Amino acid sequence: QVQLVESGGGLVQAGGSLRLSCAASRPISSIDHMAWYRQAPGLQRELVVSIRRGFGSDFTTYYADSVQGRCTISRDNEKNTVTLELNSLKPEDTATYYCFADTDGRTDWGRGAQVTVWS
Repeated sequence: QVQLVESGGGLVQAGGSLRLSCAASRPISSIDHMAWYRQAPGLQRELVVSIRRGFGSDFTTYYADSVQGRCTISRDNEKNTVTLELNSLKPEDTATYYCFADTDGRTDWGRGAQVTVWS
């Protein structure tokens, strides 16, 4: 099991940027698949972006259409963090953002970080 703690949410003006970090309780070098999901009020949780280990040391990223071109995910094995950066924010980006980890089929979630985009 890995504990995940998100940080960096808050109130952001439309057009601005946000940076969310997810700190893991153990080395993320051992976690092949990590992702960010979000859930807006009244809606289902949806995948925002994922980063998955492929062959060797290569990673594959997937971005939801809604954030394509304005979202970046990165891993820092030294800090055991996964960071989400989202630019050109829109009110529809308002949601609780959750960090996710899949370790050999075992899934763990953070408690979430609230992001509210105002215009």
